[in-house]
Amino acid sequence: MAFAQAERELVQVSVTKRNQKGEDLGQIDLDPMIFGHQPNIALLHQVVTAQLAAARAGTQSTKTRAEVSGGGAKPFRQKGTGRARQGSTRSPQWAGGGVALGPKPRKYTQKTPKKMIRLALLQALSDRAQSGAIVVLDGWDFPTIKTKDAIAALKALNLSGRILLVVDPYDYNTVRSFGNIPEVQLLDIEELNAYDILKSDVVVFSENVLPGAGEDEEGTTVEVRFDASESEGGVQ
Repeated sequence: MAFAQAERELVQVSVTKRNQKGEDLGQIDLDPMIFGHQPNIALLHQVVTAQLAAARAGTQSTKTRAEVSGGGAKPFRQKGTGRARQGSTRSPQWAGGGVALGPKPRKYTQKTPKKMIRLALLQALSDRAQSGAIVVLDGWDFPTIKTKDAIAALKALNLSGRILLVVDPYDYNTVRSFGNIPEVQLLDIEELNAYDILKSDVVVFSENVLPGAGEDEEGTTVEVRFDASESEGGVQ
C-alpha cells in the first residue's frame, strides 16, 4: 500500500539548467516518475541500513578459551590456598585467557526487496529535488586534467558542503579533474544509490546523465540515461 500511495503522490519539479560558468540557461522539468515522489522515512531508513550493513566486512574474530594455546596445567592446587579454585589460566577471567561471548566472523547482509531499493532511490532523488539540492549542467568542459579548473567551476556554480557529482565514467578529464577535491564524491550514474544521495548536501548532474527525460525551454528532449524500473540502488 505504501508503494501505491507513493506512486500516486507525484509532483512536478523544475530546476534551472546552468553551464560550467554558472550562467542560467533556462528552466528544465525533471521527470516526476523519478523526482516527484514523497519520501517515506521508514523505507529510506530500512534501505540505507541494509546498504551500510552490506558494506561491513564481518571479519572480526576473537579466540575462545578452547582456541587459546596453553593453559593445560592447573595453575594451583584445588584446596588450601584460600583462593578460588581455578582449572586453567586460559579461562576468560585470566589475563591472556580466551574471550567470552566475543565476536566471530559473520555476514551482516540483509535481504531487501528490489522494489524497496528502487523506490528508496527515487525517493532520495525526489527529496533532494524538492529541497532545491539538485543542480543540472549542460555539460562539463575540461580540455585538460586540471583540479584548479574544477575548483573554479564549483565556485562559479556556488556549490559548497558535501557534493555528489554524478558523472559519465568515460568523461576522463572531468573525473580526474574532480578526483583530488575532498568534498566532492564522484559517482557513476549506474552506481547511484539512496545512501550517497542522502548523505550529500547537493547532487550535481550533467545533462547527459540526468535520470529520466525532460525538455528545456527550447523544447529539446533530454536523453534518458536512467531506467528506474531496473536499478537496484547499489545495495548488495
